[in-house]
Amino acid sequence: MICSSLIYFLAVIIGGFMSTAFIFPGQGAQTAGMGKDFYESFEVSKEVFDRASELLNLDMRALCFEKNDRLDITEYTQAALLTTSVAMLRVLEEKGIRPDVCAGLSLGEYCALVACKIMSFEDALKTVRQRGIFMQEAVPAGVGAMCAVIGLDNAVIKELCDSVEEVFVANYNCPGQTVISGKKEAVETASEKLKEAGAKRCMMLNVSGPFHSPLLSGAGEKLYEVLKDARLEETFDIPYITNVTAEYVTDTKNIRELLKNQVSSSVMWQQSMEKMLENGVDTFVEIGPGKTLAGFMKRIKKDVRMINVSTVEDIEKAVEMLG
Repeated sequence: MICSSLIYFLAVIIGGFMSTAFIFPGQGAQTAGMGKDFYESFEVSKEVFDRASELLNLDMRALCFEKNDRLDITEYTQAALLTTSVAMLRVLEEKGIRPDVCAGLSLGEYCALVACKIMSFEDALKTVRQRGIFMQEAVPAGVGAMCAVIGLDNAVIKELCDSVEEVFVANYNCPGQTVISGKKEAVETASEKLKEAGAKRCMMLNVSGPFHSPLLSGAGEKLYEVLKDARLEETFDIPYITNVTAEYVTDTKNIRELLKNQVSSSVMWQQSMEKMLENGVDTFVEIGPGKTLAGFMKRIKKDVRMINVSTVEDIEKAVEMLG
C-alpha cells in the first residue's frame, strides 16, 4: 500500500508544482542578539522564546540576546538556534506564507521538521538540547577538528580523505567549499595533502568536535534513544529533504534512523539544493541568523530568488515578495 504522503510528493515532484523552499542554517550561524527584534515585535515569537525557557529551564533571552560565552558551546548553541529560527518561522506562518518543501543544514534539519509539521517545536527543542550535549561529550576537547577546503573538486577531496585514516568528508556545502572532519592530527595531514592537490585554501574551523564524522557515531546512538520519545506525525503534506541522502523523506518511520545517522554522516547540502532545483524550486527563503545558506546558493546556482529572514525588516520584504 502506498502512503498518501508518498502519492502527494510524487504528484508534486512529477507535476513540477514546487516553487518555494524554506531552508534553515546550522551551527555556526549563531550571533549575540539574534531574534531579539522578533521577541520585541511579535507575540508569536515571544511565545516561542518563553516556551523554550520554560521547557529547558534556561533563560533563552539571555542566551540569545546578550553577549555570553555559552552561545558558542554546542550544548547551548543548538537549542538557541532552533528557538530563534522557529520564532522567525512562526511570524511567516502567521502571515500565511507556506513552503512547498523544506530542508535544514545539520541542526537546521530539526527546524525543517517543525516547519513541515512533522515534529512539534517542544519535541524538537528537547531533542536538540540532548543532541548538543551528546555531540559535545562524544570526543574530548582538542582530539577532533574540522577544516574547510576551498577551491577543490569534491571527488578529489573524497578520494584523498579515503586515503588518510580518521579523516572524513563532513559537509558538501557548495561547489568549491567542502568541510572535512576527524582526528586533529589526521585532519592537519589531510589539509596539507589537499593543498598539494590544488586546494586554494584549507582553513581550520573553530569548533568543539569532529562533527559529521564516524567519531560521533556514539552520540548518534544516544540520540536515537531520545528520538524514541519524540512524536512524529504519520502524515504530512510538506516534504523535506534529509542531509543524509539528499532525497525526499516520504515516511516518518525512517526519520529517527536518518537523524541518528545524520550526526556521523556527511551533510549533503549541495546535493539537496540541486535536488530542489531539479524539481522546480525557484525561490529559497533562508530563515535564521546570518546569510550562510544564501552564500552557498550563489555558488550552486546564481539566478534563483533568495530571500533572507533574519530581522524584522526582512519579514516585510518576504511577505511582499511571497504573499
